[in-house]
Amino acid sequence: ENMENDGLHARGQWASKAEFLLAVAGQIIGLGNVWRFPYLCYKNGGGVFFVPYLLFLVLCGIPLFLLETSLGQYTSLGGVSAWRTICPLFGGLGYASQVMILHGCVYYIVILAWAVFYLTYSFQEVLPWSHCNNTWNTNSCFLFDHHNQTATGSNLPENATSPVMEFWEREVLHLSNTLDELGPINWKLALCLASVWLVCYFCVWKGVKSTGKVVYLTATFPYVMLFVLLVRGATLPGATQGIIYYLKPNHTRLADPQVWMDAGTQIFFSYGICLGSLTALGSYNKYNNDCYKDSFLLCLLNSSTSFLAGFAIFSVLGFMAEEQGVDISTVAQSGPGLAFIAYPRAVAMMPLPQLWAVCFFLMIIMLGLDTQFVSLEALMTSVTDLYPHLIRRGHRRELLLMFVCIVCFLVGLVMVTPGGLYVFQIYDHFSCSGASLLLLSIFQSLAIGWFYAERFSANIRDMTGYNPLSVFRLCWKYLTPAVCTVSDPTPLTCFHTNYLGKGLVAPAWATTLGWILTLSSVLLLPIWAIYAFVTTPGTLTQVTIAFCLIVLAHVPLKVSLSLKGSYFAKLTFIIYVDHREMF
Repeated sequence: ENMENDGLHARGQWASKAEFLLAVAGQIIGLGNVWRFPYLCYKNGGGVFFVPYLLFLVLCGIPLFLLETSLGQYTSLGGVSAWRTICPLFGGLGYASQVMILHGCVYYIVILAWAVFYLTYSFQEVLPWSHCNNTWNTNSCFLFDHHNQTATGSNLPENATSPVMEFWEREVLHLSNTLDELGPINWKLALCLASVWLVCYFCVWKGVKSTGKVVYLTATFPYVMLFVLLVRGATLPGATQGIIYYLKPNHTRLADPQVWMDAGTQIFFSYGICLGSLTALGSYNKYNNDCYKDSFLLCLLNSSTSFLAGFAIFSVLGFMAEEQGVDISTVAQSGPGLAFIAYPRAVAMMPLPQLWAVCFFLMIIMLGLDTQFVSLEALMTSVTDLYPHLIRRGHRRELLLMFVCIVCFLVGLVMVTPGGLYVFQIYDHFSCSGASLLLLSIFQSLAIGWFYAERFSANIRDMTGYNPLSVFRLCWKYLTPAVCTVSDPTPLTCFHTNYLGKGLVAPAWATTLGWILTLSSVLLLPIWAIYAFVTTPGTLTQVTIAFCLIVLAHVPLKVSLSLKGSYFAKLTFIIYVDHREMF
């Protein structure tokens, strides 16, 4: 009320619990559920992939999901302010996560621009990627099907390509041959990118008031489309064979460390962990909301969606393999390759191809759209909570949001040039990499598990009325950091050659740019910790002794506060902290 009198806008809350659940579901259920999980399952031993997947879900996914959601609800603050309040020494976690969101906002939305491009072409009388009679097709374009696939190779053009590949590379991307040739901006793609940014702006411009309403459509509509595509896929010839490939167990794959790394990174990517968005969304809950049960429900929904999506995708891939008379391994892809090459090719073989193309691309757009704008909402929440008196006045929040959208759009224009796909791949590989997320997860767990676990359980009990299972404290303290450390692929990727599209090797400058993107977020952890130490009253020796007493010797809070010298009290505040209890 005082803030309202000062001319500050109220922070706001979700109008109902459904808004919170749908917003989080929209954020965490995205493209990875449809185009990454099913492929990983197929590639990594079918049904046996669920062993490492469920292990990571129980030891890392659910504990960290609960940690971030309840942290936001307890503090009623966004990602940065929440960590600075609970555990100021680890304030860098909040800053690092927001930089990751900013990088993600720049490149993730380009996928939606591609999907909008395909959607507009899906309304044509004949799908342009189903034949070779378009202006962009070359003499090498060849329509592969079951009949000519079995014929001798003599009638194949040299370097034969499919019409869907030529549509993707020559009409959508105008793809160049090297990263050094960025080339002019593709105005059609730029227009698609601008339209998606415009929609995102209006989804977020009024904060949770607008976001909470839009998610009713964007979080539920993909399920309608997924169900429609699932039924369509299940009725196609060859669908059974595709589903067998999806789930056929291969126990020998469990011996491969890459399978375990894939399971770990899939959990981190698909659960939106360490990006600060769960904390921001939780912060708009009522204080007594049962975030504990919500976390279990949302985690179950997320993994179930991934599992079901596999049936919709692989039934169609099985159909395509049978139509072309080839093995499914030649048509199975993940990521953009699945959404923009494999699936459109399969759709072109169905009756009423335009209908299924529109359904598929609408689903892709809706899945990605809410992940994008909810991430944007999380970023705005964090910045606004850092400077509430500056931003929550007049139309300043809307103007700041507009500034962020325009800057991200301008940077994103680099990715709609002929060399843009390569830039996109560098962003995708480095900016929100699995290694970065695992590193942030380790420090999040250590911050809560070693410095705040007892009180965090008490905070959750205060909000929900009961204690979380003791296994969560065990996870935060030991199991989650241990599992994340073992799964961290950083040592393997440091000296790994980065291959881009068309088999290009990323030049040294591109890899350097990639590492700058990675370090721009993770380096904020040590930088903030050093800043917290430097600004603590007392000499370096006093601060070090205090740190050892509090952290290593686990001196209780009351004991450390009773010690003489303000530096002990101050450092305790920096490491632990409930400042209401301290001062």
